[in-house]
Amino acid sequence: MTESLKTRLKRIAFNFFPAVWASGGKYTYVSEDMRELHLKLPLNLRSRNYIGTIFGGSMFSATDPMFFMMLIKNLPGYIIWDKASSIRYKKPGRDVLYTKTKITQEDIDSIVEELKSKDKLDRVFTLDLIDTAGDVCATIKKTIHIRHKHKKF
Repeated sequence: MTESLKTRLKRIAFNFFPAVWASGGKYTYVSEDMRELHLKLPLNLRSRNYIGTIFGGSMFSATDPMFFMMLIKNLPGYIIWDKASSIRYKKPGRDVLYTKTKITQEDIDSIVEELKSKDKLDRVFTLDLIDTAGDVCATIKKTIHIRHKHKKF
């Protein structure tokens, strides 16, 4: 997974996005086609909670824009909105957490095909935040609303 200058600059810009920077998270990889993003969330001063584990809000905030950004770049001509999010905490984050999110061509084709017969749709995407031992610390579900640009809300 090599990085071009363009994707490196994009990754650096994403890391300054307030939701990501303030959470303590950091994007470590952005694919050229914006279909894959990797995020690292270390236990640090910005992410640490009162009891010394990673704050749930940091987990939520760092991952919030991921699917939105991937879809908005891969579905021109469509309106993309975050509609709902949920997080299920499974284990305290006592170490660095990682996630790799990916949207496939099949996902994009499926959305485009479904929107041929509908005005709008909601799609649920899931990601896991995993610690260095390989344990899932949190599962986040994002509901993304997608519709044609020419349709009114």
